[in-house]
This record gives sequence, C-alpha cells and structure tokens, in this order.
Amino acid sequence: MADLVMLLLAMFPNKICNARVAKCRVQDPHHPVHTYHQSGDFIIGGIVAHGGFYSSPTAFTENPPPALPEELLVVPKAYQHILALAFAIKEINENPHILPNHTLGFHIYDSNDNAKKTYHATMLLLSTLEKFVPNYICDIQNNLTAVIGGLDSEISLHVGTILHIHKIPQLTYGPAPVVNDKTSGLFFYQMDPQERHQFAGILSLLLHFRWTWIGVIVVDNDNGERFVQTVLPMFMKSGVCFAFLERFPKYSYASESYDMVQQGAKIHDTIMDSEANVVVVYGESYSMVLFRWLPFLSEREQMTPNMNGKVWITTAQVEFTSFAFQRNWNSEMFHGSISFTIHLKDPEGFNLYVKSRKPSITDGDGFIKHFWEQAFGCKFPDSMAGKVEGDACTGEEKLESLPADFFEKSMTGHSYSIYNAVYAVAHALHEMYSVKHEQRAMVHQMRQKNQNHMFWKLHQFLRSISFNNTAEDEISFNQNGEVLFGLDIINYVILSNQSFQRVRVGRMDPQGSPDQPFTIDEGVIMWPSLFNQVQPLSVCTESCHPGSSKKVKEGEAFCCYDCIPCPEGKMSNKEDMNDCNKCLDKNYPNKRKDTCIPKDISFLSYGEPLGISLAFLALTFALITALVLGIILKNHNTPIIKANNQNLTYTLLISLLLCFLCALLFIGQPQMVTCLLRQTAFGIIFSVAVSCVLAKTITVVLAFMATKPGSRMRKYVGKRLTNSVVLSCSLIQAGICAVWLATSPPFPDVDMHSLTKEIILECNEGSVTMFYSAVGYMGFLAAVSFTVAFLARKLPDSFNEAKFITFSMLVFCSVWLSFVPSYLSTKGKYMVAVEIFCILASSTGLLGCIFFPICYIIVLRPDLNNREILIRRK
Repeated sequence: MADLVMLLLAMFPNKICNARVAKCRVQDPHHPVHTYHQSGDFIIGGIVAHGGFYSSPTAFTENPPPALPEELLVVPKAYQHILALAFAIKEINENPHILPNHTLGFHIYDSNDNAKKTYHATMLLLSTLEKFVPNYICDIQNNLTAVIGGLDSEISLHVGTILHIHKIPQLTYGPAPVVNDKTSGLFFYQMDPQERHQFAGILSLLLHFRWTWIGVIVVDNDNGERFVQTVLPMFMKSGVCFAFLERFPKYSYASESYDMVQQGAKIHDTIMDSEANVVVVYGESYSMVLFRWLPFLSEREQMTPNMNGKVWITTAQVEFTSFAFQRNWNSEMFHGSISFTIHLKDPEGFNLYVKSRKPSITDGDGFIKHFWEQAFGCKFPDSMAGKVEGDACTGEEKLESLPADFFEKSMTGHSYSIYNAVYAVAHALHEMYSVKHEQRAMVHQMRQKNQNHMFWKLHQFLRSISFNNTAEDEISFNQNGEVLFGLDIINYVILSNQSFQRVRVGRMDPQGSPDQPFTIDEGVIMWPSLFNQVQPLSVCTESCHPGSSKKVKEGEAFCCYDCIPCPEGKMSNKEDMNDCNKCLDKNYPNKRKDTCIPKDISFLSYGEPLGISLAFLALTFALITALVLGIILKNHNTPIIKANNQNLTYTLLISLLLCFLCALLFIGQPQMVTCLLRQTAFGIIFSVAVSCVLAKTITVVLAFMATKPGSRMRKYVGKRLTNSVVLSCSLIQAGICAVWLATSPPFPDVDMHSLTKEIILECNEGSVTMFYSAVGYMGFLAAVSFTVAFLARKLPDSFNEAKFITFSMLVFCSVWLSFVPSYLSTKGKYMVAVEIFCILASSTGLLGCIFFPICYIIVLRPDLNNREILIRRK
C-alpha cells in the first residue's frame, strides 16, 4: 500500500495538494536514517546500499513503527561508495575546466535494500528537502540532474520506475535489471562492464585451465534465472558441464531467516559432496556475506567444516565484504578465489581523501556515524543512554587499520563506477551548457523554478560523451547505454589476519585485440592451500590420453566418460578426443596409437635377402639349364638324344632357360615396362615349355602306336606334328596375352591399404580375369600333358620317357595348384616372391624330371647310351 501511495504521488500530484498552498496535506513517511546532502547548482542524486534494518516483516494491517537504530545492520565496505561520489563532486567543483561558474551538489539516500525505502528515497530526490511533496515547491526546490544507483538490479529497477516518469537519467553501478513487458520503456546508463563480457571471460578461464566439471551457484532472482537460461547453455556448448546447480536466496534483513539458513546448509553439503573443485558464483553485491556462513551450516550431524579445497569464481558484482558481527570469522575458504572485477586505476588523491575522513569534521554526512561504530566496534558517547558496555569511539580511529573485507582505502570496482558516473554527468552537463545557441536560454531556465524538467535533454549528451577521467581511462557509452570498459581478473590472497590482498592476474578486454581479448598470467596465481600451489583439476573424468577416445557414460553428463583405446588402424594425438582418427594413407599409427608415422616403401628388391636369394636361384637354375643345353648340344648325335626328339628338347630347354630368367622381371621396383612384360612373357614362355612337354608326350604315344604292324599312325609321327602342337598351343596363349594388353594392360600401382605399416609398390594386373585366364590355360596344358603321360607310363623301356614326363607334370600341377591359395593369402613383396618361387619350382621340376635321367646316362653312364640297349625290350 505504501509503495502504491508513493507511485500515485509521483503520477497524480494535483490530486494531493495545491501548488499555491504552502502547507501540504500529505503526511510524511518516516524520514530516512541515513542521508548526505551537499548543495550546488546542479544536484546529483545517489541511491546506495549502506545496510538494512534487522526486524520482523512488515504487516500491512497497521502503520509500521519507525526503525530503531539498534536494528541497523551496516555493511561497512559500502561506505566507500558514498566517499567515491563525494570525492568526484569535490574534484569537479575544484576543476575550472568542467562547468565553470557552476557547482555540483549531491543528495544521497540509503535504499536499505528494501523496495519501500527505495521508492521513498527516490521520491525524496524529486521533492523538496523539507516536505515530501513530489513535483511541488513547498520550500527549497533542488535541481536534480541525474541519479546514480542502485547497487543491485532490483533496486535499480525500483528507482528507474519512478525516474522514467520524469525522464531523469539514471546511471547504475550494478548489473542491468531484467526488463520485462511492464518495464520495457526504462533506460539505464550502465557503468558496470557488460555482463556478457564477464561470462565470456569466465568461459575462457574455465577452458584455459581445462575445468570442465564445475559447480554453479546463482542468486534466486530474475538475473539469476537469466544466467541459468542463457549463459549455462553457452558453457555447455563449449564442453563445460555442471556437477550441481544451486540457487541461494537473496539476503534478507528480516528476522524470519530459517529458510535461508536451511538453504545454506543444503548448499554446503552439496559443495562438500561434489568432486568438482571449481564453483562459479553469480550473485549480488553482498552475496559473500551469505557464503561466509557456509562453513557453519550443514544438515548432517557430522559436518565437514573444511571448504578450503574449492576455487571460487565470482562476477564483478560480488564484493568481498562482511557484516560487523563477522569480524573475526575465518576467510581461508576464499583463499585463491578468482574474481572478474571492473578495470580501475586508483584516482590520485582518493587515498588521502579517505584517510582524512573523521566524524568530527564531516559536515552533513549522516552515514559516517553508524559506519564508524560498526566498523570499529565502538559507540560514540552522545549515543549512549546511560552506561553502556563496550568501547567508546574517539573519532580518531584509523581507517587503514580495518581489514579489507570491512573497508579498503584503495578504490573498489563499484566505487570506480560511481566515480566515473559522476564525471559522465558533469561532462554531459558541460556539453549541454556549452551549446552556443542555447546558452542564454539555459541560463534563463536555470534561474526558474521547476528547472529539473529540462534535464531530460541531458540524455542526448550522455549518449555521445567520450572523455578521459583523471586516471586516464577513456569513458564512453555504446548505443545501449553500456559503458565500454574492460575487466581485470583478480586473485584473492587471504592473509593471516583474515584480511586479503587483490592480485591482478589477467585481463578481459573486449576493446583490445580481437584475437586475444582474454589474457592471464597463471604463474602468479595463488591457489587454495589444499592444492599446495599445484593447479587444481576440476574434471568429472581424468583426461583420456593420446591413443584413446572418450565414450560417454549412459545417463550421466557428457563430461563424464570412459576412456577406450583406439581400434586398430586409428589414432588420437590429443587428450579427450571424441573419436580416434585414421592416419593419412601414407602413414600408420604407432604402437601407442598416439601419432602417425610414415609407412615403409615395400617391393621385392635386389637389396634385401629375399630378393638376393631368389635372384641367385633364378640365375643358378638358368646356368644349370644352359649347362644341360650345352651337354645335349655336344652329344646331339648320340642315340639317347636322337630318341628324345632333338628339336623339342632344344625348344624345351631354351624355354626353361627363359622361364628362369623371366623370374628376374619380378624383382626390383615396378616400372611400366617390367609390369607389361613380367606376366605376359612368363605366360607365353611357360606355355611354350608345357606345349613342348605335351608334344613330347603325344610323340611318345604315337611312336609306340606306330610300331604296330599296319598302323596308320606312322604318317603322323614326325616334326610336323610336334611343331603344330607347340605352335598352336603357344599361339593361343599369345592371343590371350595380346587381348590382355590391348584391353586392360598391367601398370605400376601403389597399394596403401593392404598392409598396415607398408606402402606396396606393385604391378596392378589390370584385369584379374585375364591374369587367371593365362594361368588357367597353362594349367589346362599341364593337365592334358599329365593325363597323356599317365596313360603312357607303362610303355616299354625303350620309350620310358613318359614316366619322367608324368612325374614332372605331377610336380608342375602340384606347384601351381598350391600357388592360387598362397598367392591370394599373401600381400606385397611376399606375393611376388610366391609367384617367383612357383616359376622356379615348376621349371626346376620340368628340368630335373625330364633331363636329369638323360644327363645321368650321358655323363655318368655312357655305356647305356647305346642304340641296342635303348631298343631292347624287357
């Protein structure tokens, strides 16, 4: 009801009191406890959060009683915000280059972190000093130019709701309020850096240290919900997942705080149960007051008070602060925490200004008394009702003796934002009053009453200002009214006296290098004591080492996974890879499967033992064949040579000699010529050899048949038959090879896939069908020769060469029948070696089985080389 009355006063003042009546009929609410006024030509309003009243919730059935001083709970550190505003006003008034001949003043009120008191304070800024009548002059009218406040988004929204009606600029030094449909027309000048840059910085920090398993604690309000709905999905897309997400209540000064304590106990137990070593906190300015309770809260009988093993990451809004009753509380749990804070440079003279503050010499400051009493734990004599236990304040206590969580002599981030906000308003006023064609009208209006109605024009100058403050930082706004500023990354070092030091360890500068807006010096970071200065890990699963990949555990977050070794043929050269990758065709994984190494080039060469051995055997058997040919040529007139068909014998030996030599075409790096020749030459030459054996066999059979009286076979026995058999059989194979070369000839090829560790240089046969056709034709000739020789194996001794041909064909067929499975089951140079071996083995079988008996008789048993003996019958 009280809030509604205040809004009605702002919107419908004519219904309440008469402008011409000096005495108004509106009853003033209770006057604020804390105010600080300084007169000037232009007034800057301030809504600060200095503390609150610890009392029962307001009941709307009766008028609330005035707040009692003993119910006041001050946040000592917030007093610096007031000093920052007053110091900036002092500097500007002493600067002849800004608003010459004009002075700035200020009216500062405390919001008490309460909506009702915030509305009241805002209405007081719009009213006179003596009467609470918005828009009406009952006494002395102030010249409200702009308002700086508040510290938290909800307070800023309450202030903006009223200021928006009067078009008075509002500069917030906290996060931007969440604007909904009902408040869509509100406009704020945000002195805090844009939150999206803070969130990007936190994400960069997490990824830099590879903290992918974190806890998240957010304030339970609209801003916290916005963080959950918009920021956390961005984290997840970058590979960060969450061990827990807890919402903590906004700090309340009401005495009914059981729910808040119960929620804190739940958060404590969740943090302690989690294996996540990093906790990201999105809270409000005084959220740290709540977190200092956590070590003392638990829902369990046996609680674990040690929370020193967590790295806390906070946004710029969260200040390291305490209430007076938390003076001696242990702060070790925050040692090593990391915070994103407003980039600042301490303005010259501020430290001395702070040191000079004394309650006795500070005129009009209604905040200093309670600040002094609660910060130093004493009471001023004039506030004592009789004899009160405790120390009496002298007013000479030293501010520098206070711990940092109570008060800091150096300017904090929020104070720096207030400082810059005052200068922004001053520069905008200066620009507005420097416009020549409006100067006279402005001076005239300045002398008129109700002149705060003209300050709506200040908006256009605020949007366009750009200046360097006294610390040489450039201040300007973007089109959304957001200050263009960077962030410092601060590491908190807790000292033995429970004070702390801020150590700047990095920077998030969106206005800097686009390639590297985030920088951090991890070497100077102090980590929580539990980690012994070793960088903490915060992962659900230890990293999968190179050589393995991640497999997400079913039903768990994607950061929780098992590590499985890479399968054969794949590798991973980085940690935590989602899948193993294949190497390039010319490489293969090493034994650990964490890198690719070049494959060896493989072909049957003359430089390796296998190639040398095969080449030596081929040449050896070629020399033996040549020796046999020499022996037969030397003894060509002997009966045994004449009995075995000299021309076929010579042809067979020459073809066998060429067969041994053509094996050399298979050794060495494949070239176009050797690929074309090796199979075709071997096929034709071997066909000639087998054709000669077939002709020999047919000749033996026909010769035996021709010896019978009256046989007609006699006319077929002779050179014509043998030449026809050899020529026709060889031409068929030549035709097969010609078609092969014409349609799909062999060519040099590279096989990178058959063997894991080798690149095979080979001759691609072109057409597999033609290759097996040539080999099959030779098999057909050998089968026919074997069959004919087998049928003639029992001929008389004078024609017993058929027995040797039978055995040679048996060897030949055995070798080439085993060739097919062996050839298909081997790869690379060993496949070539198998074919060479088959060539040598089958050729040696023919050479040994057919010509060894002949050479034996010629060389060792010349007595058997006699016509009579050869034609003797059994």
